[in-house]
Amino acid sequence: ISIALILRILCAHFLSHSFSLSIARSLSVIVFGLETMKGERLPMKGKSLFRRSTSSWMDTEEAKRLNEEGDRERNWKRWGPYLSDRQWGTVREDYSPDGAAWDYFPHEHARSRAYRWGEDGLLGFSDRQCRLCFSLAFWNGKDPILKERLFGLNGQEGNHGEDVKELYYYLDSTPTYSYCKALYKYPQAEFPYADLVQENGRRSRFEGEYELEDTGVLDAYWDCTVEYCKRSDNDVFVRLTVTNKSDEENTLHVVPTAWFRNTWTWGSREGLDQEPKMWLNPDAEAVDEEVNVAFEHETLGSGYVSFARQPTEASEGSTVTQPTPLFTNNITNAERIFGSESESPFTKDAFHRYVVNGEDTAVNPEQKGTKCAAHYTATVPAGGHVKLQFRIVAGDVTGGHSISDVASATFDRRIVQANVFHASRTVKDTPDHLREIQRQAYAGLMWSKQFFYYDVKAWLEGDSRMPTPSAQRLKGRNSDWKHTYIRNVLSMPDKWEYPWFAAWDLAFHMVPYCAIDPYFAKQQLLLFLREWYMHPNGQIPAYEWALGDVNPPVHAWACIRVYKMSAPAGQRDDDFLAHAFQKLILNFTWWVNRKDRTGNHLFSGGFLGLDNIGVFDRSKPLPTGGHLEQADGTSWMAFFCTNMLDIALHLAMDQPVYEDLASTFFEHFVRIADAVNSFEGKGLWDEQDGFYYDWLRTEDSSEPLRVRSVVGLIPLFACLVLEPSIMDKLPGFSHRTQWFLENRPDLAESIIKAGKTSSAPAGSLLLAIPSKARLLRVLATLFDENEFWSPFGIRSLSLFHKENPFVFFADGEEHRVEYCPGESTSGLFGGNSNWRGPIWLPINYLIMESLQRFHFFYGSDFQVEVPTGSGKLMNLNEAAIELASRLSKLFTLNDGRRPCHGESKFHSHPDNQGLVLFYEYFDPETGRGLGAAHQTGWTALVARCIDKVTVCAYDLS
Repeated sequence: ISIALILRILCAHFLSHSFSLSIARSLSVIVFGLETMKGERLPMKGKSLFRRSTSSWMDTEEAKRLNEEGDRERNWKRWGPYLSDRQWGTVREDYSPDGAAWDYFPHEHARSRAYRWGEDGLLGFSDRQCRLCFSLAFWNGKDPILKERLFGLNGQEGNHGEDVKELYYYLDSTPTYSYCKALYKYPQAEFPYADLVQENGRRSRFEGEYELEDTGVLDAYWDCTVEYCKRSDNDVFVRLTVTNKSDEENTLHVVPTAWFRNTWTWGSREGLDQEPKMWLNPDAEAVDEEVNVAFEHETLGSGYVSFARQPTEASEGSTVTQPTPLFTNNITNAERIFGSESESPFTKDAFHRYVVNGEDTAVNPEQKGTKCAAHYTATVPAGGHVKLQFRIVAGDVTGGHSISDVASATFDRRIVQANVFHASRTVKDTPDHLREIQRQAYAGLMWSKQFFYYDVKAWLEGDSRMPTPSAQRLKGRNSDWKHTYIRNVLSMPDKWEYPWFAAWDLAFHMVPYCAIDPYFAKQQLLLFLREWYMHPNGQIPAYEWALGDVNPPVHAWACIRVYKMSAPAGQRDDDFLAHAFQKLILNFTWWVNRKDRTGNHLFSGGFLGLDNIGVFDRSKPLPTGGHLEQADGTSWMAFFCTNMLDIALHLAMDQPVYEDLASTFFEHFVRIADAVNSFEGKGLWDEQDGFYYDWLRTEDSSEPLRVRSVVGLIPLFACLVLEPSIMDKLPGFSHRTQWFLENRPDLAESIIKAGKTSSAPAGSLLLAIPSKARLLRVLATLFDENEFWSPFGIRSLSLFHKENPFVFFADGEEHRVEYCPGESTSGLFGGNSNWRGPIWLPINYLIMESLQRFHFFYGSDFQVEVPTGSGKLMNLNEAAIELASRLSKLFTLNDGRRPCHGESKFHSHPDNQGLVLFYEYFDPETGRGLGAAHQTGWTALVARCIDKVTVCAYDLS
């Protein structure tokens, strides 16, 4: 291991020279490998990769299950809601020569065509490799198709891009899925498929979206509430409650379905070529009480799925038929899709054809196959309900009791345990209505995990039993990422609108996730740094549509936040941090070599996740020629530096060799901050406006693009306080820092020493981009209600641009940026997101954290007007809490409505007031949710905001 320490020193040396990317990368990989050779760092049975937390919440029953899972003693997370909400229209299923994913596999094919890389379903469950899937299906007697999956518009059909057109809610969950709950609202009238497509297609980007509520079909509907609970790690009970939300008796066909993901048709490299089996088991112990379907799978083993013959509970006047077992195969109906003969008459769409079309011959009369279901018909009076129960068992499960014997008691016990667990994870004095918001936010996070499978090389080249794809694919999308092999459960932004990982989204997900499951948060962050994800050049993959796109470098921030949140000082997981740090060095080196085009420490980077925020599409060559020096790209790198410095300092406490790397990142930060403030005399600062801007530089000129957006607020993020308690323990780093201050005063303006009024300990140093004077000017703009400060948080574009659009002409073409608080009126990046006005939780959260760090250094005497011009002074911690409060109000019920639901009459109805949707972004004037309706990933940061409001104090731990 001493060799590893020596190599770290060499790596730090080469990292300081931007031309040495390959050397630094090689050394870092060797170090990572040497450290992993130590047996105690390897994930093995009975030994967790991660250090346990000793917090009191770990005493709950759910936390004990988390520890058993983490220590590899029990497989509690083997089963979960890992089924995607949409597999059709994804890049993985697209084998077209031109990358037209929406056209190659449309919704119309989904019921009849087998998927190659995953599965989807309606509030479904599966094992972590998505081998055996379970989901719900319904038919109201009027729809043209069986409701087996959620419907929405593809990227070309929606007037603001892809958009799910259903109502469903994630209500509860524990991290091990010992209990979870969700709700789907199914109209009793015919589902308006054609109306939704046609009306949204007619509307322009300047008009609102046409939603299910607007069609008028929600006057009568079914509440379909599904609950899952685990009796053991391989024994799952399912409880479905259907409630008639109408004034009349009505009938609903209920078709719970289980099936195997098709791994046998393709000749794939997954190693699962043997076709699994399902069959009706008439010899099961409780055959009089339930329909039992046995199964065998080459890696999952044997087990069964059972369906209770009688409802567990039914309102007076309800009738439920005995379930009819149905069998078919999860294979493509080639006759319907391709006009050719199918390999079997029993195809994927058999249950649709049987239930909706009345085709008795669609299902296998021998009652076997790779897909099964139980068909119930429930007639329920107005306001009544029916409860049905099912079960999934894999392997040898002790105690072969029937569903009726143990399911209800298991549900009761797990619900109590879930309540205890969540009570332990929220601040003690949190009001109940805020706890419920947090609980649904956490539920959304946990329901949004999905099995994601993508072997890029195999996808490009095609499978041995399938037609050879077009040769042009080998030079097309993601062809530079042939090393990428992903086959994991990942945290998704939104399992319908974005059923694929997004790297910078995931980093934000892990901060609220750490509060409920630090094991998973650490595992996900490390996963994206592994060699089968990360590019050999050090780039982290962005998302499946373009793995090589560039997202903001927030991974290091997420790692250090999770490290600090997961345990108190002295008990933290240094192994996790060291593992992450070694690979983050590679990513940092990639940024330094690829995005600092002129070597002057001013960075580009492209759109950087902010889609349409710029005057131009920043991911493409500029129409003017030249290049942009981006205030956000450069500031993100400064932020990256402070986080890497913070990590290095923590690791150096036990291993002084990390002091060298700390010094490296310290110097990188100082040079970047100096460039932002002083390059060519002014950097990216505009003294006239007191704001940071992107600068357009050509051979003949340079000028600021005076768009006041969050691009100019991102310089606030890079803020780190170096306390004497740290400096005193690291003499090497302290000595080099002092030398730098004394010998490079020209670069030391971004280092501020604590004064008498500072609340930081005497001798502390503040690393920040803005000076105190410039910070005051930026904050005056940030808290101005005519600029960024809104009733619900910080706008992404200043309100100033509503009356004063920024207009730029290039080659006779006008480029315009104007304030747009709602859906995007720009076609950039598909038009399904908007950074020209709305509130985005992740940026607001980082601003809130930065304000608290500045407060820690400057103290309570440093005050600003909030709002600007109001005469009301706040210190920066109070301002941060006020921001957290405004963000929380997006979801808070007030006079029967939540701002996030806009003017929705449906959600203001007493039956639905308790439901919360966590949108992608929000209208700053009204609070109305916009974009993806289930982007609980980074929007779950509101749970942390509620914590901050409740304790009303800053937390630097």
